[in-house]
Amino acid sequence: MFVRRSAAVHATAHGRGHGRAHVAVRAAVLAAVSAATAVIGTAVAPAALADDASPSASPSQAFPSGLYGSTDPTYDGVWRQSLALLAQHTVGVKPAAKAVDWLTGQQCAAGGFAPYRADATAKCDAKTMVDTNNTAAAVQALAALGGHDSETGKAVAWLKSVQNTDGGWGYVAGGASDANSTSVVIGALAATGEKPLDVTSKGGESPYDALAELSIACDADGGGAFAYQPDKKGKLAANTDATAAAVTGSLGKGFAGEAVKPADDGASCKTTTGVDPEQTAQNGAAYLVEALAKDKYLTSALAGSEDQPDFGNTADAVVALTTAGHGDQAADSVRWLESNSAQWAAQSGPAAYAQLILAAQASGFDPRDFGGRDLVEQLGATGPAPQTAAESTEESTAPSADEESDSDGLGVWWIVGVGLVAGIGVGFLISGRNKRQQL
Repeated sequence: MFVRRSAAVHATAHGRGHGRAHVAVRAAVLAAVSAATAVIGTAVAPAALADDASPSASPSQAFPSGLYGSTDPTYDGVWRQSLALLAQHTVGVKPAAKAVDWLTGQQCAAGGFAPYRADATAKCDAKTMVDTNNTAAAVQALAALGGHDSETGKAVAWLKSVQNTDGGWGYVAGGASDANSTSVVIGALAATGEKPLDVTSKGGESPYDALAELSIACDADGGGAFAYQPDKKGKLAANTDATAAAVTGSLGKGFAGEAVKPADDGASCKTTTGVDPEQTAQNGAAYLVEALAKDKYLTSALAGSEDQPDFGNTADAVVALTTAGHGDQAADSVRWLESNSAQWAAQSGPAAYAQLILAAQASGFDPRDFGGRDLVEQLGATGPAPQTAAESTEESTAPSADEESDSDGLGVWWIVGVGLVAGIGVGFLISGRNKRQQL
């Protein structure tokens, strides 16, 4: 569950390719929403980042001490914090209490999370840019840590309230369903004990129905893969990032996946009858195996860099294949990440380290000796030191959620903003991930 580049033209990294482009895409979407709002007389948010821009704090700007990462959290604070906490928990590290407090303090009264609220004591309103991806990521982290039933319960209730008629979710409430957003929400539902199959829309559709609609038939171009969304003509184009997310989602798992007994046979695409999440997941796995076969890594969607590695997407694919029972066919990709991902992770920060930890852990590699690096230590160095056995385990003291609800419809803020995004044909932008279109 990641995310880099000129977001106004290219798709992002969700987090879950991750790092700089994850931030850039969120910036572009939120900037588009802000620009739309400016037309009707409201304030304008920061503009999208340039291709090579790396958001960083201004000399006078100080970020909360409980937050992971040193770059501007405006567009990815909750996302990277959630991944960091989940990765630490997965390897048996107890995060610092103030890191958990910071995350819970970001929640709005209605249950949703925005990417970052500088003043967590301020009430959320129609301009607070809550979204499904940050909310679901926070749920996965807090559910794993335990002891946060109140926060996760409200968040899941909010997610259910914005489920689309087709059973899926878009990045923003009311936005068209996409594979990545639907999958990260499935992970949140499963993490809290919900059965995704039973979470149905007013139209009676489940999240698995939405993912099935985005699965490409075996005999079509890109057969077995998932599309991020249909294009304007309803055509589905294979997308490796959406496929990695949807394989894990179709199996009812979250960012951490789950190492399972190897499948009895190799990954292959088989035609399904009706909605069959298990088989569509296996079909997606078969596509990923083929996509990784040549170079052992997936490639970038950035124009002019299509032959460049996409480290985050590759890590996600490893988790997906392992969860689908094909970890043996992902092992070479893990070894490739061991040898080649150090610079990317150092530049991209906590979310990148978290993705590598989750990939290593899921596939049976040692995240504390990953190509000679201790990923757990490197992640820890980007934020507050984790708790030790001697430290207090007192309950969190984060401020309570706002008293003012933020779920009363989309409001002009979101309606105009989403319309802008749709109008310029960049639906990928609101996924927070690196969408690779493969024709």
